[in-house]
Amino acid sequence: MRARFGPAIALALIMMVLMSSCVRKVASRPGNVLTGTASWYGPDFHGKLTSNREIYNMYDLTAAHKTLPFGTQVMVTNMLNGKSVQVRINDRGPFVGDRILDLSYAAARLLGMVGPGTAPVRIEILGQASPPAAMPAYSVQVGAFVLRQNAETLVRKLVEWHGYSQAKLSMFQTESQVYYRVRIPAASMAEAQDIAQRLAGAGFQVIILEE
Repeated sequence: MRARFGPAIALALIMMVLMSSCVRKVASRPGNVLTGTASWYGPDFHGKLTSNREIYNMYDLTAAHKTLPFGTQVMVTNMLNGKSVQVRINDRGPFVGDRILDLSYAAARLLGMVGPGTAPVRIEILGQASPPAAMPAYSVQVGAFVLRQNAETLVRKLVEWHGYSQAKLSMFQTESQVYYRVRIPAASMAEAQDIAQRLAGAGFQVIILEE
């Protein structure tokens, strides 16, 4: 049996839908910044379907958000340590308390928040993902920061202590923030994997990127 609504209730429902749509559109605009508490999810969901029908991989750089469109790229910064990571929205959630983002295990590890479980974060909307390049290049990212000094210290450590003279600092400028990323370029995926394996063995938190 279908529910029946009077004209006033029907109008109110329509307005609520329209307002919700507008809020979502404004919130997902590139350059907008959100703040709140992020959490992460991993083994219990690994291999299961996400809300956009992908298979969840806890080692991918992805996240769940309640309303941002699937495919939206966001830069997430842990406000306790200044570490940043770029992730893609592919799931819905979190639905616990006032949390605003649920990160994959890989993203949480790069932000240094696996142990605590949650962290206050700054989320900057970057927009939709760009199509992959015809001839991909690879690099190993060893860190991303909002403070240049932290990135420069890491570059010096990689060059002077570990012999990675090709380690470099790259700036990523958005409408509201500059991020400093420390990367080591690689000629192939095999070389990137070799670099990543060695650095991981030395205690660094690394991720291989296809650029």
